[in-house]
Amino acid sequence: MALKKTFSKDKAKCTVTFIVSAEAAHGAKTINLAGDFNSWSSTDTPMQKQPDGSFLVKLELDANREYQFRYLLDGYKWENDWKADKYIPAPYSNADNSVVVTSK
Repeated sequence: MALKKTFSKDKAKCTVTFIVSAEAAHGAKTINLAGDFNSWSSTDTPMQKQPDGSFLVKLELDANREYQFRYLLDGYKWENDWKADKYIPAPYSNADNSVVVTSK
């Protein structure tokens, strides 16, 4: 799992590429990204499966913010991104949420 960030010239936007490696996908057929940026929808942000078995999706987010997120594998298994910028306790479970920070 990994996060790659690029910033717009005016630094107002940050394009984040969310990547789940083939190994971390554990043979999943589908992975969706849920978080603050899509009202925690488990279906609005599907990740695209790559030829090597990894999954990725790019999102343009506002810069200088923090966004909580998690991955949903095959519609039932929640996973964190273990290379996230930080983690905070989830308000509705005994788990942590991953956090991406969109500032330099």
